[in-house]
Amino acid sequence: MVRGKVEMKRIENSTSRQVTFSKRRNGLTKKAYELSVLCDAEVAFIIFSHKGRLFEFASSNMQKIIERYHARARETMTVDKSTELEHYMENLKHETANMAKKIEILEVSKRKLMGQGLGSCSMDELEDIDSQLERTLKIIRARKTQLFKDEIEHLNAKERLLLQQNASLREKSQHPHPHPYQYHHLKRKKGEIVAKVQRVGKWRLNCLLAFLKCAAYSSAGQWLSYNFFIEGI
Repeated sequence: MVRGKVEMKRIENSTSRQVTFSKRRNGLTKKAYELSVLCDAEVAFIIFSHKGRLFEFASSNMQKIIERYHARARETMTVDKSTELEHYMENLKHETANMAKKIEILEVSKRKLMGQGLGSCSMDELEDIDSQLERTLKIIRARKTQLFKDEIEHLNAKERLLLQQNASLREKSQHPHPHPYQYHHLKRKKGEIVAKVQRVGKWRLNCLLAFLKCAAYSSAGQWLSYNFFIEGI
């Protein structure tokens, strides 16, 4: 009877899972023992069940096998690092060589643009160099033109500012401000005039009141008081 192919997935039934674990663990132990005996190999394995139980097998001392494994792993890691470093150095050498070639090509191109080493150039190379120089000159001239325009705009703005300042100074010279002493003198005079006007206004008011009192007595007195008020003004 042919056995069917077992699907590789977790067994959901706990009883079936435990039975399968026991069978496979015993089979693995049997195979490891046979491998160690038949092939004179050091074999060891460690198993933890889903409940945390430890199962182990070693054809000799487990601790010695583990120490041997760690020593071998360190050696392998050292070899891997050494190999990786060698590959890295090789890549650096390759990149350095490529960079040196590019620098040499740029130096040759620079010398040709400066008119050096043109004896070995063909007609196509000379035309290419001529085109490069024409493009470079156009870019340089355009940049110079832009700088000149910027400078002219700056000078024009400065000229407008100077003209405004000059006009402001001319206006100030035509209408000068009074000297501080004159200003205080005028302010004092103004105060005196205001006080005098106030006094005159008060005197006129008093005269008007007197006139009204006189007018209350007689019409003749009203005429005299009115003339007196007018003459006082």
